Amino acid sequence: MKMKRFALGVACLALLGAALGSCSKNAEKDVEDAAGNEQTTGLKIAYVELDTLMSQYQLYKDYSELLTRKGNNIQNTLAQKQRTLEAHAAAMQKKYESNGFTTRDELERAQAGIQREQNDLQELAARLNGDFNEEQARINDEARDSIQSFLKVFNRTRKYDYVLVKAGENLLIANPKYDITKDVVKGLNKRYKIRPEVAEKIKKVEAEDEKTEKK
Repeated sequence: MKMKRFALGVACLALLGAALGSCSKNAEKDVEDAAGNEQTTGLKIAYVELDTLMSQYQLYKDYSELLTRKGNNIQNTLAQKQRTLEAHAAAMQKKYESNGFTTRDELERAQAGIQREQNDLQELAARLNGDFNEEQARINDEARDSIQSFLKVFNRTRKYDYVLVKAGENLLIANPKYDITKDVVKGLNKRYKIRPEVAEKIKKVEAEDEKTEKK
């Protein structure tokens, strides 16, 4: 049985990273300080470099590590169970070829056992994959909502009409003077504080990694 590999790393964190933690009482002031006082006339547009945001925003780093480790642990678990299944199937085949089964009923019971084991593995893979995807989607939603919340405060002084996301070549022309990535990253990191439950999850998957490496 082929096992589905998990999409890992920062790519799975999709759009804009978000503040996972609690904000300080002075969060809005911090954001406004980061925003600056540039004023222009007419339509105001700015953009944020997604690659830079994902590499420098601490939330992305925390969740990327969490999801990568968790995905690797899932892969290792399924791979180990797959090897066990293959060993059992090989042993049954060897016994069959050496006429080790005395009755047809005994052979059928052995075959049914292998089939059950394979079904269990498929169900486990589907469940773990589903759990992983659900957590990934939840993180994406939380990230997007938090970033939008931040930008609303950030934009009180900037008053941009549009803030675009530059990812790869999606913007054919982008004048660097409209790049506000540094200000956005600075403001996000200033108010970001990792939540205790996220830190605990990271510790948990790190411990699971150590157990896997020792095996």
